This record gives sequence, C-alpha cells and structure tokens, in this order.
Amino acid sequence: MAATGSEKQAATAFYVSTPIYYVNDAPHLGHAYTTVAGDVLTRWHRQRGEKVWYLTGTDEHGQKIMRTAEANNVTPQAWCDKLVEEAWKPLWEHLNIANDDFIRTTEKRHTDRVQEFVQDLHDKGEIYKGGYEGPYCVGCEEYKLPGDLIEDEAGVKLCPIHKKPVEILKEENYFFKLSEYGPKLLEFYAANPGFIQPESARNEVVNFVKQGLQDLSISRSTFDWGVPVPWDEKHVIYVWVDALLNYATAVGYGANQEKFDGTFPANVHLVGKDILRFHAVIWPAMLMAQGLPLPGRVAANGWLMVGGEKMSKSNLTGIKPQDLTSHFGVDAYRWYFLRAIAFGSDGSFSWEDFTARYTSELANDYGNLASRLAAMVGKYYGGALPEATASGEAEQAVREGLAKAVATADQKIGEELDFQAGILAVFDFVKQVNGYITDQEPWKVAKDESPEGKARLATILYTAAEALRGVAVLLNSVMPDTSQKLWESLGAEESLGALSDQRVQDAATWGRLPAGATVTKGAVLFPRLEEKPA
Repeated sequence: MAATGSEKQAATAFYVSTPIYYVNDAPHLGHAYTTVAGDVLTRWHRQRGEKVWYLTGTDEHGQKIMRTAEANNVTPQAWCDKLVEEAWKPLWEHLNIANDDFIRTTEKRHTDRVQEFVQDLHDKGEIYKGGYEGPYCVGCEEYKLPGDLIEDEAGVKLCPIHKKPVEILKEENYFFKLSEYGPKLLEFYAANPGFIQPESARNEVVNFVKQGLQDLSISRSTFDWGVPVPWDEKHVIYVWVDALLNYATAVGYGANQEKFDGTFPANVHLVGKDILRFHAVIWPAMLMAQGLPLPGRVAANGWLMVGGEKMSKSNLTGIKPQDLTSHFGVDAYRWYFLRAIAFGSDGSFSWEDFTARYTSELANDYGNLASRLAAMVGKYYGGALPEATASGEAEQAVREGLAKAVATADQKIGEELDFQAGILAVFDFVKQVNGYITDQEPWKVAKDESPEGKARLATILYTAAEALRGVAVLLNSVMPDTSQKLWESLGAEESLGALSDQRVQDAATWGRLPAGATVTKGAVLFPRLEEKPA
C-alpha cells in the first residue's frame, strides 16, 4: 500500500498547495477563495509552532493559453509574464498571502523535471503510443466522455462546466496506462477514507473509478505550446500531467533530495471541485507508477456562485477581489468567505450579506468590544491594565469559554478544514465576552469607591482584556493585520512579545497579560462602512 502525506514524520513540513491557476486572465474571487483558505490553514499551523510549506503558482502551458495569447497578439510567454507579474503576484501580496513559493510551469526548474518524470515512466513501460478521437474542451484542457456533455437548444454538445461547444479532436498521442491503476486506487481509497474530502466528493470519485478508467492521453501533437516529450519532440506533454507535477518539482524533485524528503508529499492539496478527478485519480496514479508517496488529503472546495452561475470570466461573473477589499478592507475580505460559506460546499456571494455580517459581527461585536475595553481602561486606570483580585463564577465562565473556543477552533481549522465552524467558535466567544461586560456593568461598578468595588472593576476589565488576548491569537491566521492592531492595543507586544510567536495551543492559558500592561485605544478595527460604490 502506498504511503500518504498523513504518515510523514513530525520533523517534515506541513505542506499545503493550492491549484496552480491558469493565466488566461486576471484572478477573480474564486481563485482568491482557495488561496486565502490555504493561507489561513498554513498560518494556523505556523501558529502551532510547526514547520510549514505553502505553495501556489500558475499553470502556463496548453492550448487555452496559446489561443488567449494569439487573441492578444503576443507570444504565450509574454502573455504569461505580463499576467503573473501584473495581476497574480500583486493580488496575493495585496491579500496578505504568506506563500513560501510561487511556481510557474514555464520555469526551467519545473520543465526539466517534468521531462525526466515522463521519461522515467516511458522507460518503465508505463507509456505507449496510440491514437485517439473524441470531444475536447479547451477550457478544461480535457477530453470529455460523451456522457459528461450537455446540449444546448440546437443540440450542440457543450462542456458542462464552461457551457461552450466541445471540439472533436483526432490525433496520435502517447498514453499513460491509467486503466491499470483503477483497482489500486480503489484499494487506496478504502484504506484512506479521509483522502478525498468532502464525503460527497469522495463518493463521486470512487463511483467514477469503479466504472473503469481509460488510459490517459499524455501528449498533444496539434500545437507546440508546452513541454516537449523528451523522446519525440513533435509532441508536447499534456498540460495536466505537466501541471500536476508542480507539487513535486517545486519542492526539489530530482534536484534537491533533502528538501524533497523533508516536504513531499503534500499534507493537503486544496482544489476546486471541477478539477478533483485530476488530483484524486490521475495524480495518485502517476505517483504510484513512479513509486512515490501519495498526498495526505485532497480537499475540494465548492464554487462561488453569482446569480446561480459558477463565478468565472467565461460566465462574465468574475469579480475582482479589489472591488471588495477597497470597500470592506483586506482582513474583512479574508474573514467573510470562510465565515459565510462552509468549505467544500457551493456558496453564493452577495454584497448585502457581506455588509450585514461585517456590521453585525466585525464592527458591532468584535470591534466594539475592543474599543469599549480600551476606553474603560483608559478612563478608569489611565491606560494601565489593572490586576484581577476578585474573580468569581462569571470570570470562570469566561475562562472556560476561551478554552472551549481554542479547542474547537484548533480542531476545526487545523485538522478538519472546517474554517466556518472554527471561526464561529471564536465569534461565539466574542459574543460571550460582550454578554459578560453587559451583565457586569463596569460603568456602574466604577461608581462604587469601596475596596470591594474597586477590586470588582479591576477584575472585570482584566477579564475582558485577557479574553481579547486569546481572541487576537485565534484570529491571527484569519485577520493578521487586525489581530496585530489588537495585540498592540492590549500592550501584549511589549509584555508578551510578537503575536506570531504565540501558540494556538497555549492561547487559553489564563493570566498571560501582566497587570500594568499599557492598553491604548488605537484606530477603530472595523470602521463604519460608507455607501456601496456605484
């Protein structure tokens, strides 16, 4: 049985990848959704103190790229260079994506290793020459099975994803013996039930493989924008074989064995559900053929929908992330999609829903709590955090609430990739702390000049500050800029050190903020929204 990424030693990196994205156009919300999810996941594991490797990049070969470049009167390479440098990399920087590497499939470090991998399979007898004719979707860069196609009103066969007519291609190709790996894949799926997520995606793949696999055409001879087949340069390597290998070439396959052994295979491949079969069928079969370990998990996120259609440029529903970040801010953007949509399910975006959640949960619940606490410490104690000396059942409930939030968020985000449930656990705790403040009424307690009254006020404000200290740690992966502002506002940077050095698993340890820490009221964490732009 093939090994998986879940069996890697603790000393190796927690390795997460996004798909490498096609550069036929600028990125939209759907691309950013997956990339932000990967960033939150890897930041979370860094916050645990783990070694992490986060990979993203661009897929730059294939017929679709070639045609797009031709339509823009430039070479494919020039088109890719322009899009990567002017659109893709700047967006990831804008969204605060902390990727460790950015792989481009036109890089020599990749193309050389792709040729070596395919040559090895050929030498092992895993590849043979043959012919094929069938319906091909250029948008998917994939031959389609007749049963997968849909028809328009005129009876024209369409790709079910792109809703565009397929082309009937006939060419002489080289084939990988994928059909021989069906039984091995089914055995692997059975032994590793968590390999494909969510469960609905797993069932789809298992049923697909049970129907019998066809050998995979791994070359093209009707165009030349790709990696040449090393033994027959009249052919280029099929773009998906080329693309999937980025997960190996980016971490040293065939070039840096130490790095490769310490990173590969990926613990988690994050993919869109439309490319699930490539990652859950073709990719593991390729690895099996080469005797390499298989990934720990392939997690398919759903589609972002607008007006009932998958968000994409081809459907004219592509929305630029900057359209939203300019209004809501980057941190709120990162928070919203993981908060509003269960990862693995389709979800609909609406401006109205974003606005409502921003106002209710971020501005009113979270931001207002931080602002009130800083204002009261400033008013009653000159900005110096008081010492808690009169704790009771109410404070114990807050401490237990933080411990529950830490445990739930760590399990849901760090292990289950249930970002929504993890974030909700933290915001349920924020609501609890708001309720605690409302119930304890520190503004009334402040009027009590007795020693008991003074002790009670100090305890209430310290409890709220310690709670927010824990919240800053828990939300640092999701909203790093805002969490840093809160951390500094609490005086934690000065007294406890860098926020990035705080461990998720220690966030519930009560009493970490020292009495006397300087609490300041900085800028509002989540400003009031202006009117929606026209």
